[in-house]
Amino acid sequence: MAPVPRPRDHTALLVSQISSEHDVFALRRHAKTISQAVGLDNRDQVRLATALSELGRDLLRPGIMTAAFTLRQDPATLQAVLQWRDDRAPSSESLSAVTRLLPQTHYEEAPASVRAGGPRSNRSRGGRIEISCPIPAAAARELDTEQVLALLDPGRPASAIDDLRAQTHDLIAALQEAHAQRDELERLNEELTETNAGVMALYAELTVEHKDVVERFGQEHELALTLQRTFLPATLPQVAGMELAVRYLPATATTEIGGDFYEALETPSGLLLAVGDVVGHSLQAATVMGELRHGLRAYAAQDHPPHILLQHLDHLLGLHQPGWTATVCIVLVEPGNARLHVANAGHLPPLLLPPEGPPAYLSEHGPLLGLRLPQPTAASHHIEPGSRLLMITDGLVETRGSDLQERLDLLATTASASRGDSEALCVTLVDTFGKDPEDDIIVFAARLTTPTAPSTG
Repeated sequence: MAPVPRPRDHTALLVSQISSEHDVFALRRHAKTISQAVGLDNRDQVRLATALSELGRDLLRPGIMTAAFTLRQDPATLQAVLQWRDDRAPSSESLSAVTRLLPQTHYEEAPASVRAGGPRSNRSRGGRIEISCPIPAAAARELDTEQVLALLDPGRPASAIDDLRAQTHDLIAALQEAHAQRDELERLNEELTETNAGVMALYAELTVEHKDVVERFGQEHELALTLQRTFLPATLPQVAGMELAVRYLPATATTEIGGDFYEALETPSGLLLAVGDVVGHSLQAATVMGELRHGLRAYAAQDHPPHILLQHLDHLLGLHQPGWTATVCIVLVEPGNARLHVANAGHLPPLLLPPEGPPAYLSEHGPLLGLRLPQPTAASHHIEPGSRLLMITDGLVETRGSDLQERLDLLATTASASRGDSEALCVTLVDTFGKDPEDDIIVFAARLTTPTAPSTG
């Protein structure tokens, strides 16, 4: 059967087969070369290369997959198409992440003409993903197809390290773009720049001394996981009458990058404790998590009450990261540790464990951040001396096939039976609930006693 003729306004630039990790690296390199040659801006170059790299790794199987780049004249558009004829399919998280980066992304199963087994087959096999990137008008007027094709001359093949360095450069460029948009957090730019420099130095060290590790794991994931860790507090504050302990465990699945975070800050109104979780798993989820945590630090320095802090974070998320949502629970412990205030934007409730009597979840709730909805006023609770407070993320208790309320009840029973200090409570809960976690886990515990008055003698 003769191939279906391509419309006259379409020019094929490159067709390649994807069947190995090396082919995925080459696909990313070709995407950067072609998108730069046709005049896409640097942001869209990085987005297209990252999207194809993400989809290429997600769809990589022993069988052949075809990648094709095509130039459309009216309107001027660069199209990238991945197509296959077997049972593979993109994961919902990969497809969702790519669609956020490039909204003109379309996925469809193969039409009947490419179904395996002919008319007798009842199951569709194969599919295609098409990504369209509009070319700026100024670049389209000067576009020379022959020059673009000349740039695709194979020449000297790039090494795996060259490809990894190119990915790292793109990631750093994307992060720098995100930082430039944080006008409300200008006074934190120095801290963010130092964090990024540390990530770059760590990657350089890994590249030189541990090349086997770099080859075995996707560099984008490793960089994002490192970045995620650097956004978490390095130490916890030392406060009279307050015994704090925390545990952070990343998910055991190496392809998952979450947005869990915690914070502990001394403010004029007392000690502020927070735990949050950005909805989703990706490099950008970790970046959004960093923005929220730094935003919380900035707003808390202005001594806002907990529910006002949540409203500011909701505004920040909607302004700079539209479409993203997050859950955050904030607890403010007054000086003297006799009363606390809770504001909760859709997060799991904190657990209060009095020295005598049953544990109780502080169940006040408001809407998730990112929905632009008002938050209810923070609720107040009396604290008995010796009480313990527990805040977690859902990775500790949510598992496939289990009832969340039953898991929360078991958590309360287990925590109540643990009579040690905050460190011992964290150890007990991680040992009991944290085996091979499917999601990131944060366990944040505080023991509250009456502060000892300083001696006047």
